[in-house]
Amino acid sequence: MIDIKNMTMIELASYVCSELEKENIDVVLSGGSCVEIYSRGDYTSYDLDLINRYNDTFFKIKKVMENLGFKEEGKYFTHLDTKYFIEFPSGPLGVGDSDVKKIEEIVTKYGVLKLLTATDCVKDRLAAFYHWDDNPSLTQAIWVANKNDVDIEDLKQWSIKEKSLDKFQEFLSRLN
Repeated sequence: MIDIKNMTMIELASYVCSELEKENIDVVLSGGSCVEIYSRGDYTSYDLDLINRYNDTFFKIKKVMENLGFKEEGKYFTHLDTKYFIEFPSGPLGVGDSDVKKIEEIVTKYGVLKLLTATDCVKDRLAAFYHWDDNPSLTQAIWVANKNDVDIEDLKQWSIKEKSLDKFQEFLSRLN
């Protein structure tokens, strides 16, 4: 068993992703942890949302997590040696009403972390702003867009499909 006590969030996520992959369970990091990665720490999250892409049975996931020393507590898995907690929202993997087409990967010495692209991370945050008027999510989308090469035209077309072109314009006006 690997000691996870001193793992960074990225290392822990890559380790869990890779261990699940060994059991043919495909998960992708989404949510606040992606914002933390792409904002270079402007945002901090201790919640790792690993989207269960193909809706593998929760029993399979639980078995792997328990073998890694995690304990199920409500909707999260926790481990005594880390401050991070892991959740497995069911798929399909999407942002707003659109499917995710491309997955990024970060390789660490513990494995491969699959995660949303920076553009899809922005979409994920903008979806919360568009549909629930969540202003902190707008701020997070701006942080990610300002620190990464995101596809503004793709974001615009997606925003049109989400019927939120007006809010997209607000997002654009606040970018550096």
